[in-house]
Amino acid sequence: RHFGENRVQEIIEKYEVLPKDIHWHFIGHLQRNKVKYLAPFVHLIHSVDSIKLLKEINKCGKKHHRKISCLLQFHIAKEESKHGFSENEVIGSFKEISPQEYENINFCGVMGMATFINDPQIIELEFQNLREIFQSLKDSYFKNKNDFKEISMGMSQDYQLAIKQGSTMIRIGSSLFGSRNT
Repeated sequence: RHFGENRVQEIIEKYEVLPKDIHWHFIGHLQRNKVKYLAPFVHLIHSVDSIKLLKEINKCGKKHHRKISCLLQFHIAKEESKHGFSENEVIGSFKEISPQEYENINFCGVMGMATFINDPQIIELEFQNLREIFQSLKDSYFKNKNDFKEISMGMSQDYQLAIKQGSTMIRIGSSLFGSRNT
């Protein structure tokens, strides 16, 4: 009953017509001005890639009287087109504002996307890097938080390598449904 969508308009349309017991995961790049549409129902946002976005999610969670579960997205790929934090960015931010101060966010783990390349060694190193970032954050900020357990990495073309490196969530929509018509 867990479904992922990477476009805000499509997740809203599907939420309106499909059964209400579905756990909706937002997996695409999220703009701050669109958070208000997801805040009432989204189960997990995989793609939190900036402090400004974190603050907006926290604000919208408060407005809807709920804690919104999130994954911190890290930029682990060689490609500049990918989004995400650097590890230093998150650590610096958490020194200024403790994760506990985001009262309407439930931090559940990390997410990252590997470089789109046919070199398994590079991909595996990127996934290993994300696993190490996860462990560092777990040890430093979320040691006693059982919900901080997810490592979302791996897509249809590289999920086997991701699982080998400890992924707890994979995104394999194109393997299940075929390529998206853009």
